[in-house]
Amino acid sequence: MANVGVIGAGSWGTALSVLLADNGHHVTIWSIDEKEVEMLDKKREHLTKLPGVKLSDGMTITGDLESAVKGKDFLVLAVPSPFTRATAKKMSAYVGKGQIIVDVAKGIEESTLLTLSAQIEEEIPQADVAVLSGPSHAEEVGRKLPTTCVIGAKTTLRSLEADGLVHREVYTSPDILGIELGGSLKNVIALAAGIADGLGYGDNTKAALITRGIAEIARLGVKMGGKIETFTGLTGIGDLIVTCASVHSRNRKAGYLIGQGRSMQEAMDEVQMVVEGVYSAKAAAKLAKKYDVPMPIVEEVNKVLFEGKSPAEAVDDLMLRESRSEHRALQWEK
Repeated sequence: MANVGVIGAGSWGTALSVLLADNGHHVTIWSIDEKEVEMLDKKREHLTKLPGVKLSDGMTITGDLESAVKGKDFLVLAVPSPFTRATAKKMSAYVGKGQIIVDVAKGIEESTLLTLSAQIEEEIPQADVAVLSGPSHAEEVGRKLPTTCVIGAKTTLRSLEADGLVHREVYTSPDILGIELGGSLKNVIALAAGIADGLGYGDNTKAALITRGIAEIARLGVKMGGKIETFTGLTGIGDLIVTCASVHSRNRKAGYLIGQGRSMQEAMDEVQMVVEGVYSAKAAAKLAKKYDVPMPIVEEVNKVLFEGKSPAEAVDDLMLRESRSEHRALQWEK
C-alpha cells in the first residue's frame, strides 16, 4: 500500500483520509490551522466539519507541509479552490519530479479563467496532476455510504491503480477539462436551485433548473474542448443533481439562505464553509462571454450575487423566458 499525503483537513480532506486509511494506506493529513491540527490529533475527529467520523490511530496529523508532501507516493490536494494556487506554490519546493497530485477541489480562477489542475501545473511544473470528482458529499463518504467518482488523468492512471486509489467505486477518464468544468460550474447552478428552494418554489422549478443547468454547462464545456459524455456522466449530471438537491450541499444551502432574504455575505457566514459557487460565478460568466455561449442561469446568479437583483425576479425571469426549440438549445457544437 502507499504513503499518502492529504493536503487540507476540511470535511472532504478528512473524509478521504479516513477512506484511504481504511483501504490500507498510511495517511498523513496536513492543515494550516494549528487548532485544527491539535483537535484532529487529540480527538481523532473533526468536531465541527465531520462530527462522528473517527480517524484511525495510525493516521499522522501535522502542520508541517514538508513532512506531509516530501517522498509520498501520491498527494491529495483538498484545500478549498480559492486557496489552491497559494497552497500549490508553498508545496512546490517539496514535490519531486513526477510525483502524483490528485486535486479534489472544484473551481475556476476568476483572474485567469484557469481550472485548478492548470493552476497546480503552473505552480508545480514537475508534478503529474490528476483530478477526482463526482457526486460525493464528505458526510456520506466519511460514513462509508456507497459513492462513485471519476478520476481524470493524462498519464497517471496506471500508477494510481497500482497504489490502490482507483478501485471498484472509481471510474477513469482522460477528459480532465470536462471533469473540472462539470465539477465547478454545477456549484453555480446549485446556488440557483437553492435560491428557488428558499423562495418556496417546488420540485418542478428545481427540475427545470437542473435540466437547463446541465445544458448550459455542456454547451460551454464542449465549446472549450470537453467531451459530451463527461457532462452526461458522474461529474456532469450526477454531480449537478446531488449538489442541487442534497441537504449536505453548501452551495444549495447558501442559495437557500439568499432566497430567504440573506445577503451573499450573510449566507456564506452562516454556512461556515467556503461556498465555491460564489467564487466560480464570475469566472463562469466570463467564460460564457469569451466562448460566446448563452448561460442565462449563470447570468442571473451573478446578478443576484453581485448586482443586487431580487432572487424572486431572477428566478421568474429564467422561468418566463420566451419559448424556443429545446433540441436547438441543447446543441453541443464546438
